Amino acid sequence: MVSALRQPATRRSLLNLAAFELGWLACVLGGSWVAVPAAALLLGLHLAWQARPGEWRWLAGFAALGLAVDGGLTLAGGFEFGDQPLAFGVLPLWLWLLWPLFATLLHHSLAWLWQRPWLAVLGGAISGPFSYYAGARLADVTLAPWLLPAQALVWGLLCLWLTVRLGHGERSRA
Repeated sequence: MVSALRQPATRRSLLNLAAFELGWLACVLGGSWVAVPAAALLLGLHLAWQARPGEWRWLAGFAALGLAVDGGLTLAGGFEFGDQPLAFGVLPLWLWLLWPLFATLLHHSLAWLWQRPWLAVLGGAISGPFSYYAGARLADVTLAPWLLPAQALVWGLLCLWLTVRLGHGERSRA
């Protein structure tokens, strides 16, 4: 284990994961006023030091996907944000910024997962809703009773799609 931590790729993956976790905490605990500069800094550092060429498209795509998915679930009554200001009329910025932050993991600390479809689907279906539940508790957001099962379906299918999109590409390069 110690020798694995000395490998540059392992250190980069752990740094990638730590940066995401730091961003998640900044967004959830700090709200939008902390999330915007924190996410901008973390996304900028990721693009400058770790991203593959063209990876910015994944970050932008996940930002759009997050607006569509969480925005749609908000409009359907899945989230209640109280008096938090909403971006685009549907989501607090802090929640929306979690999507491109998640995308920073796709080609790095989660790259191994996309070659294991069932594990990816199960992981998405469990960890996605768990993240929403934990974030809602910390950020004083009310979740509709149906939202976590809906998130399990969304994240399970999203991770399945990622195994098709990224897992096949990784295997073909090997």
